Amino acid sequence: MDFDYFFRSESPCRVSRAEDTMGLLTFSINVTLDGCVDHQEGTADDETHALFTRLMDECGAMLWGRVTYEMMESYWPAVARGDAEASPSMREWAVKLEAKQKHVVSTTRQDFPWINSHHVTGDLRTGVQRLKDATPDGVLLGSGKLATELDRLDLIDEYKLLVHPRIAGHGPTLYQSGLPSTRRLELISAKPLRCGAVAMHYRRAR
Repeated sequence: MDFDYFFRSESPCRVSRAEDTMGLLTFSINVTLDGCVDHQEGTADDETHALFTRLMDECGAMLWGRVTYEMMESYWPAVARGDAEASPSMREWAVKLEAKQKHVVSTTRQDFPWINSHHVTGDLRTGVQRLKDATPDGVLLGSGKLATELDRLDLIDEYKLLVHPRIAGHGPTLYQSGLPSTRRLELISAKPLRCGAVAMHYRRAR
């Protein structure tokens, strides 16, 4: 499977103009055909893990909300240490995630002890814009609820969604709390995986 097709763009996580140094904010998540973003509803295999590992490699930092951070923190550090049974592709993801800069938006928690974790404080728009400005390789956003808030602030530049061939029939669903207006997107690429999922890459139409 050629993963490059999914991730290929003029410059994967950067703005295209050479004079700009601000990185793009890319929202990436697993989603079913009916919009469910429950992490248990997707297909997790070596192919999908390799895909998300490549996407993480291309960008300079991760951005999550507290719930996503705590879900990740509860499992992946143990995989990286070798304390949990995992496939080679899962262990590769875990080890690279340990080294990656991880930024967390939370108003209810202040302490984030997982290595390379940082708290985004103060005004949300200012804090995330500052992170984009400081990360020319781009920021990878992986939290559905936070994506809604950041889209309302007009901060998301790209969407890389892995659409799974399932109808979940339940939530949570993508953007279920709504946006003030419709977002028009440009299709950059679409790539089917062996499991039947399709990797969709869209860019915000400005």
